[in-house]
Amino acid sequence: MRVSVAGMVLVNPVISASGTFGYGVEFEEIVALDKLGGFVTKGISLQPMAGHPAPRMVQTAAGMLNAIGLQNVGVDEYIERKLPPMKRYPLCKVIVNVFGSTDADYIAVIEKLNAAEGIAAYELNVSCPNVHAGGMAFGADPMALEYLVTRCKAVAKRPLIVKLSPNVTSIGQMARICAGAGADAISVANTFRAMAIDSETRKPRLTNVTGGLSGPAIKPIALRMVYEAARAVKIPVIGMGGILTPEDAVEFMLAGATAVQVGTANFADPRASERLAKGLESWCGSHGVAMVSSLTGALEVQGTGSKG
Repeated sequence: MRVSVAGMVLVNPVISASGTFGYGVEFEEIVALDKLGGFVTKGISLQPMAGHPAPRMVQTAAGMLNAIGLQNVGVDEYIERKLPPMKRYPLCKVIVNVFGSTDADYIAVIEKLNAAEGIAAYELNVSCPNVHAGGMAFGADPMALEYLVTRCKAVAKRPLIVKLSPNVTSIGQMARICAGAGADAISVANTFRAMAIDSETRKPRLTNVTGGLSGPAIKPIALRMVYEAARAVKIPVIGMGGILTPEDAVEFMLAGATAVQVGTANFADPRASERLAKGLESWCGSHGVAMVSSLTGALEVQGTGSKG
């Protein structure tokens, strides 16, 4: 069940996604953390952030909308209080999600994290608005994305994963930009910008008006994006988007993912990631798959006589 991603050897390819698993330690009495390949912290910024006012989560058909607003304790508090307890679970790789509103913000957070122990990698959240580019997300601006990844890679002392925004014309182009700028892996993809309206009150259901759509509703689109990104680059791709079952995880791996992230499912079942890891192992056993890594990119495209 072991897989290698960006220099990290994971006990299995299942990772809990950012924003759905807190800082990890909150789940230690519920989840056998060492049974997971790893988890991604909620986004960490230079200063603490309170996030958006409620309501900031809405259930939708086959998914959910969230506009949490990247609430977090800030990098200093994270290093001092949230990170140390994770040393009790050495098999569970800690990946820290990093964000900011300027390039300097990202770099400052990474430099602080470089001095901390127990972190396996960084994941850049590039779906954040760049205040120096009129509010356009880093991940939607090719030049801004290239500049950010290049600068972060130059200071990062650990593997750098870039979490791409799906709100772009070509996910393959953005993947190539990240690979060319030195990213060690990419995760595909973040939530889709969406909204919900209350027809009775004629008001948005979210205080922020729009939010990020996740869950099974986005799975077919996310799967296509993973397929396109994996064909565009040689660095590992971590797939996500509506993964609930072992079969879902297998589909993402066949499309080209080396590992997968489980997000929205954690809200319905806090043990979803652990159950999925166990279920994926059982699936491999029942289908004669000796090494789960052999699934990556093994999609057979009809009419070509070759794998995708």
